[in-house]
Amino acid sequence: MLLAGCSGPYSALDPAGPSAAGAAGLWWAMAGFSVITLIVLVLLWLHALRRQPGEVSNEQAQRIQNRWVIGGGLILPIASITVLLAFGIPIGHRMLPLPLAEGEPLRIDVTARQWWWDVNYPGSEIRLRDELHIPAGMPVDLHLTSEDVIHAFWVPRLGGKLDMLPGRTNVLRLQADEPGVYHGQCAEFCGTGHAHMKFTVRAHAPNEFDAWLEGATADE
Repeated sequence: MLLAGCSGPYSALDPAGPSAAGAAGLWWAMAGFSVITLIVLVLLWLHALRRQPGEVSNEQAQRIQNRWVIGGGLILPIASITVLLAFGIPIGHRMLPLPLAEGEPLRIDVTARQWWWDVNYPGSEIRLRDELHIPAGMPVDLHLTSEDVIHAFWVPRLGGKLDMLPGRTNVLRLQADEPGVYHGQCAEFCGTGHAHMKFTVRAHAPNEFDAWLEGATADE
């Protein structure tokens, strides 16, 4: 029951792409460290409740108190934040739409509207509603903007969310490891239809994606 929310179509802890895997790994590390810290603190608290008070001078008591304040109030949080940044910054860096060693990523333009998604493939006449098609195993750059209010594009199993702002374009890089259907939705409250502003991402094997792209272009 405790792990019931760790899987499913909207679970960020069931990653299906490199960006989501990095975020999930960082989350598990933070959760594990938090549990260990909690257990240690509870054990110290129980020890403090059971121990017999000793005969110590005021100076000794002050030194002991200072050690706990410095260790628990300064050293522990500073060390924790340093380790978090040491792992978190490289993970975040890999999520950026940086130039690839070879070739260019597929570009898809997504415009958020109350309360649906307008999907366009530049260089073609393909226009979709509430649905994206991408090749599996390949990076895709989504150019995100909004037509009205602030929205947020989020596919939990493929990567982090990114806000979509009127008059501005943000770029989000996604990649699906395997073919399949991945679910996403708006992650920023945008009005009465927000809860139903959902979409799907269909990842195809590369040759199947080329066939879909060709067929969709012919249909247009």
